[in-house]
Amino acid sequence: MSEPGKDDNQQYYQHHQQPPPPPHEYGTFQGVHNYPPPPPVIGFPQPVPPPGASGGPSVNPYVHGYQAVQGYAVAEGRPVREGRLPCCGIGIAWLLFILGFFTAMIPWYLGAFVLLCARYDDREKPGYVACMIAAIIGTIAVVCGVTNI
Repeated sequence: MSEPGKDDNQQYYQHHQQPPPPPHEYGTFQGVHNYPPPPPVIGFPQPVPPPGASGGPSVNPYVHGYQAVQGYAVAEGRPVREGRLPCCGIGIAWLLFILGFFTAMIPWYLGAFVLLCARYDDREKPGYVACMIAAIIGTIAVVCGVTNI
């Protein structure tokens, strides 16, 4: 026979053993099991979602400044008519771009100078960018033609 003290200890250890840890789950976003959770957000002001983020309609449908009628700029909530562009409505920038084909690229350089150094109407920016690109391509063509590449 065995000693009664040893049998009691074996039963005690069998009943008080911790269960085995769960198997490690494979995945990219599982996180580290022993890393503590992030602390709760404290302080003032508490972060809140922007208006309309909860799925419902926003408080004001014109929050983003959409324009219902083109050609009118919004200034302090009142529509203001913008003036017409010069040169038959196409603007000086596109006029310089068109004239550059007939007058040895000089207007393209003027348009590039205005784009880089002067103040201009935002509606004319695409024409000035076109002048800049044409001036760069024209300069490359002239340099390649002079050097016989």
